[in-house]
Amino acid sequence: MIVVAGEALIDLVPGEPGALAALAPRRGGGPYNTAVALGRLGSPAAFCSRISRDAFGEALVDGLREAGVDVASVERGAEPTTLAVASIAENGSASYSFYVEGTADRLFSAPGRLPEGTRAVSFGTCSLVLEPGASAYEELMRGASAQGVFTALDPNIRAVLIPDPDAYRARFKSWLPSVSLLKLSEEDAEWLGGTPREWLACGPSAVVVTRGGDGLTAYTRDGGEYSVPGEPVDVVDTIGAGDTVNAALLHGLAARDALSAAAVADLGADGWGELLRFAARAAAITCSRAGAEPPYAHELNTP
Repeated sequence: MIVVAGEALIDLVPGEPGALAALAPRRGGGPYNTAVALGRLGSPAAFCSRISRDAFGEALVDGLREAGVDVASVERGAEPTTLAVASIAENGSASYSFYVEGTADRLFSAPGRLPEGTRAVSFGTCSLVLEPGASAYEELMRGASAQGVFTALDPNIRAVLIPDPDAYRARFKSWLPSVSLLKLSEEDAEWLGGTPREWLACGPSAVVVTRGGDGLTAYTRDGGEYSVPGEPVDVVDTIGAGDTVNAALLHGLAARDALSAAAVADLGADGWGELLRFAARAAAITCSRAGAEPPYAHELNTP
């Protein structure tokens, strides 16, 4: 079982250019997209969050169930669902403005224990920024790591939500001893400062950096560096691409029984090459579709 902990929200995505009335609601949030992608790939997955009981919240829970994701660890609340208004650039990249005050996901409280059979827990995005939920997710991350559970982190920086960048950067560094796999984009890495080698020295077994259409690179603690190119695709937008990479990496590691520091160290060039190519293919399919619509297992070769 792979548990994904974090926010679920609604992306309001533009339809016709310049037409405000054409904004269409799409289920989203980095952790939510990761959980759905894991379910579609066939990994046993569970979602750990707080979701509203409003109409958007019901749609979010329905989406998890449709993907085969266990929702037993989802808290429900009367608060509204977080909204993210997406702006899509000509190259398909997305930027966001958020409506987060008093919303359900930021009132998350850490569960007493993880679901039975949990092998990995994934964290990231807004849930690690917005209090009081951020501290609860941080508590869950540190607790899972202390129990020897494989932990994955995708900071997925949303700078508009971070009032004190230096404080967040310090907090990010404090998480690294509790992180097994760090995945982030080139843009995230630039904003955070530091290098993969510096982050590896703080605790993670591997760091994977995504470079959009230029592909992915994995860095490992033994000095390894493994890169693959991006998969050519006609990009509709990039919403959910990084989240699909998260899911593909975790799915592939689980399939190889490599959800441990020792197993990650043993992957080598061939193992990392196969895993990164699988993640690149999965992300390319997501980019070929509007909104966060990760692929199903039957659309991909086995990792």
